[in-house]
Amino acid sequence: MSVVLLTYNWPQALSRVLDSIAWQRRLPEEVIVADDGSSESTSALLRARAAHFPCALRHVWQEDLGFRAARCRNRGIAVARSAYIVLIDGDMVLHPDFIADHLALARRGALMQGGRIKWTQAESERVMAGKAPVFSPLAQADYRAFDAMPRHYAFRSPWLARRKARRPGGRVMSCNMGLWREDLLACNGFDERMEGYGAEDRELVARLGNAGIAKHPLKWAALAGHLEHRSRAQADVDEATLPNNALFLQTVRAGLTRCEAGIDAHTGIQAPDLRLESVSIDP
Repeated sequence: MSVVLLTYNWPQALSRVLDSIAWQRRLPEEVIVADDGSSESTSALLRARAAHFPCALRHVWQEDLGFRAARCRNRGIAVARSAYIVLIDGDMVLHPDFIADHLALARRGALMQGGRIKWTQAESERVMAGKAPVFSPLAQADYRAFDAMPRHYAFRSPWLARRKARRPGGRVMSCNMGLWREDLLACNGFDERMEGYGAEDRELVARLGNAGIAKHPLKWAALAGHLEHRSRAQADVDEATLPNNALFLQTVRAGLTRCEAGIDAHTGIQAPDLRLESVSIDP
């Protein structure tokens, strides 16, 4: 498995996310930090963490020209070396069994859709200060937010998770999503015409669905806590006249399975393991 981690100018949160990956009971083969134009502080953090990180750590940076999550994730996927890709965001602190759960529930012909516990501001600050994250229905979180995990899903149960994952479902959220790399390449990844907040993940899932790749829910598994912060979302993210939503609706209506402006534009880019660069040789 390769983890593609989207980040932008929040190295403090990124550090906590990397901590949660390093503490996984089952490590991924690599973590690719897909960076949407962060300043030097993020690069410095990654170089500092690389020497003691327990798996390959790669950094793919693009110029800051506004919110370009679609292109940024495509670049991360392009350098991934594993057959299975898990997408997360740089504000998602992972349960210690997050990676193991994704691997256990991955299935051919499917996209696995996870959720997130939306911690309150106070709880987010506590976790950011280095305190142990809480993954349970008792966590201080907003369980009623439209993009949050309800309280009755906020605990881990592999048995319930396997049963729930049998049937398609789940709200689309690219902050916690597992896909086969071959499926992403076949549909050409995210549509890079989609810039600004919103809909690039729904559009991708629509194309995959048109190609027969069903979306299945990850409930009671692959838990993650969302660090509260100011959102760049529009007042109504589903407004049909927004450019990204117009492209999404076009995909749905036309039954498209592949985008033209996608991942194939990044074939051949390189992202070396930062751990190798951190090794010094005594002359």
